[in-house]
Amino acid sequence: MNKKRNKATNAVHGGIRRSQYGEVSEAIFLTQGFVYDSAEAAQARFIQAGEDEFIYARYGNPTVAMFEERIALIEGAEDGFATASGMAAVSGALMAMLKTGDHVVSSRALFGSCHYVLDEVLTRFGVEVTFVDGTDLEAWRGAIRSDTKAVFFESVSNPTLEVIDIVAVSELAHAVGAVVLVDNVFATPVYSRAIEQGADVVIYSATKHIDGQGRTLGGVILGTRDFIRKTVEPYMKHTGGSMSPFTAWVMLKGLETLELRVRAQAANALAVARAVQGHQALAQVIYPGLESHPQHDLCRHQMTKGGTVLSLDLKGGQAAAFVFVNALEIAVISNNLGDTKSIVTHPATTTHQRLAEEQRAELGITPGLVRVSLGIEDRDDLIGDILQALDKAA
Repeated sequence: MNKKRNKATNAVHGGIRRSQYGEVSEAIFLTQGFVYDSAEAAQARFIQAGEDEFIYARYGNPTVAMFEERIALIEGAEDGFATASGMAAVSGALMAMLKTGDHVVSSRALFGSCHYVLDEVLTRFGVEVTFVDGTDLEAWRGAIRSDTKAVFFESVSNPTLEVIDIVAVSELAHAVGAVVLVDNVFATPVYSRAIEQGADVVIYSATKHIDGQGRTLGGVILGTRDFIRKTVEPYMKHTGGSMSPFTAWVMLKGLETLELRVRAQAANALAVARAVQGHQALAQVIYPGLESHPQHDLCRHQMTKGGTVLSLDLKGGQAAAFVFVNALEIAVISNNLGDTKSIVTHPATTTHQRLAEEQRAELGITPGLVRVSLGIEDRDDLIGDILQALDKAA
């Protein structure tokens, strides 16, 4: 495969492994194990499997390998390891490389489950975690120590859409030899240049834009071949967080249309954000693609587009937010994002409800905040529906 091909081409043709039948659509190798020609062949494969040899589906599978190679080509990474979910990717990447006594610096604005892994799981095993305001470079500089092992952040935070400066934070981390891990879901593989900008490890919940059609759970960890095969793979194959062959096949099909879907979603998000600005029901419209966003210039440089998600902060708090959400006729109420269907979520009572009220306030997750993930529906229909729901909330 020519790695110099553009993302859209690699998303369709990258990593193809055709069987002897020459199928057009990738084959699903729905098997948990593999047969060896002899006992000697089995012994040799367990000692060192070849590039296109497999042992057990928990270790690797031809369909999963196609997905890993394709998404690595799109991202510009040397290798990838596909996982059972996005959170398996986040926890696996961190747990695989950290041990008791290690120090991690993380942005404080995180998805609820990411915060749980860092604040409760890692600390339970003796890892020290320091949380900082991810948009404050001085805070990063003050928290990163000579013994810091890793930094972790969402390139665009969930759900308040803070944009973190990948280049600047990576420079600070690399100065002390720390590994930079970036949860890049909101940037999407379409708009990502995270590795080029300094990230060592890029993590996706493939459940979101990569599948993007509400069908399967999945995740992927991307990085250097040494990190993926010597650090991540031994941990993941022994703890059981690998992606299933069927899921990998669904994800391969998702990658084929990823660029078309994400570009349409981002265009819808910008149009909706502009259309609702100044509405009497709203205290704030949060969208990195708007000039009013504090990190708008950084977003344009880092991603080129503002992404597929915006957040609306309603003046009337939770009561107004619930009226708005319930009045929508097109968008569905769910806690997913990055789907072809528009989706709304009230983070304070769902994805971030386990955080204390003061923590939510510190992060900007107000009672009136609603996260809106834009789908690929007709733009005028979406704008009309959201405006009528805002009118009712007002």
